[in-house]
Amino acid sequence: MEVRIPDVIDVHTPSPARMYDYWLGGKDNFAADREAAEKVIAAHPEQRKLVRANRDFLVRVVRHLAEQGVEQFLDLGTGIPTSPNVHEVAREIRPAARVVYVDNDPIVFAHNQAFRATDDRIATVQADIRRPREILGDPAVERLLDFDRPIGLLVIAVLHFVPEGEEVIGTLRENMAPGSFLALSTGTYEGLTLEQRERIENAYAKSSAPAVIRSRTEIERLFTGFDLVEPGLVHVARWRSDGPETKGRLLAGVGRLGTSSPAG
Repeated sequence: MEVRIPDVIDVHTPSPARMYDYWLGGKDNFAADREAAEKVIAAHPEQRKLVRANRDFLVRVVRHLAEQGVEQFLDLGTGIPTSPNVHEVAREIRPAARVVYVDNDPIVFAHNQAFRATDDRIATVQADIRRPREILGDPAVERLLDFDRPIGLLVIAVLHFVPEGEEVIGTLRENMAPGSFLALSTGTYEGLTLEQRERIENAYAKSSAPAVIRSRTEIERLFTGFDLVEPGLVHVARWRSDGPETKGRLLAGVGRLGTSSPAG
C-alpha cells in the first residue's frame, strides 16, 4: 500500500526517528537528518552497530514477552517501521496479538497508518509520549488495549529524548495490570569519553528532541515498581544474547510488574 506522506514536514530540523532510519539504511530521511546522524557517527563510529543491536533487542524482547503470554503491546516512540515489526514478531507466537504504535513524527505516523488501514488489531497514534495520560485516553488505545490484562510496554531507544522519563513510566505503570512488562533501552554515559558525550549531545542539540543521556543509576530508577528479569540491566547487545558490545552504550532491561507492585 502506498504511504501518503503529510504535506507539512519540517525537513530542516533533524528528527531522531529519521536519523535512526538513516543508521538502519532506510530512505525516509532528509539532508538535515543525515547531517546530524553523521555527526553522531563521527563521535561514535560504532553507532550503526549499536542501532542494529538495539533493533535486534526489540525483536528478542517482543518474542520473550509473547512467550510469557503477553498478546497486547503499547510501543512508545516506535520510529519508522522496519521489518520485522512488533506485530509481526508477536504474532509468530500470539496470532491474535494487538499493537498500538505511538510516535510524534508525521512520517512515522503516515507509515503506521498504512498498517491500520489493513489490520483492525493494529492502531497508530500521533502523540507526544511526555503526555502519557493523553495516550491512555486516546480512542485507539481504549479500543485495542485492555489494561485490566497484562500489557507489554515497549520504550525502546526513546527515553534519551525524554527528560520526564520517570514520570512517564510511573503514570503508565499505575494503569497496568500485574503481570505486565516494561521493556526499555536508553542511552548511558558508560563507555563514552567526556568529549564523545559532548559531541553526541551537540549533534542532537538542534534536533526536534535534544539528547538526555542517563547514568546507570538513573536508568535503574526507570524500573521503579518492576522486578528486573534476568539478566538485569545490561548492554543492549547482551540481553539474552552474546552479541559484541560497542564502546557507546544503550543499557537495556525488562521488568515485570508483580502483584505487590504499585499498580492501579
